[in-house]
Amino acid sequence: MGRIIATEFISLDGVVEAPGGGENFEHAGWSLEIDRGQEGNQFKLDETVESEALLLGRVTYEGFAAAWPSRTGDFADKFNRMTKYVVSSSLGAPEWNNTTVMRGDLVAEVHRLREQHAGPIVVHGSPTLVQGLLEHDLLDELRLMVYPVILGKGKRLFGSTANKKRMRLRSSKAVGDGVEILIYEAVRSA
Repeated sequence: MGRIIATEFISLDGVVEAPGGGENFEHAGWSLEIDRGQEGNQFKLDETVESEALLLGRVTYEGFAAAWPSRTGDFADKFNRMTKYVVSSSLGAPEWNNTTVMRGDLVAEVHRLREQHAGPIVVHGSPTLVQGLLEHDLLDELRLMVYPVILGKGKRLFGSTANKKRMRLRSSKAVGDGVEILIYEAVRSA
């Protein structure tokens, strides 16, 4: 059964908006200003190589679909050939290869994805989708690359939830110029 893993570039004040640029946000590209070092780059490559499929929200998907098809290299090649799922009620026919649009009930669709895949199904960015996954206890793991910067504004990862969500820290490691990689797993109640 596949595991749902969210991976995020996040500021100290919880902002996840436009870390790599490409969006109309005052601080777009903020993560590029801080070196995550070779260990941080290797972490992202390893994470991508182990991924079986991508699960994305529409905004993140559109940004990725505009950027990745023209790129090459281990990371880009894996992204481009991997199966991709987009949660959207408004996206028309997707143009990035191997993409399926999911329009139904999030809970039912994610359960179906878990049954279809044996490996990690990774969510990059997509804060609204991640909030929905958290709300419905569908997220198995949360990987945060915490950048030592306070942005003061922007879309934040964590919104309100109906109940508390218990997470267990599985690992932490500082890389590059003070970027902290935190890996949490969901603690499910019995």
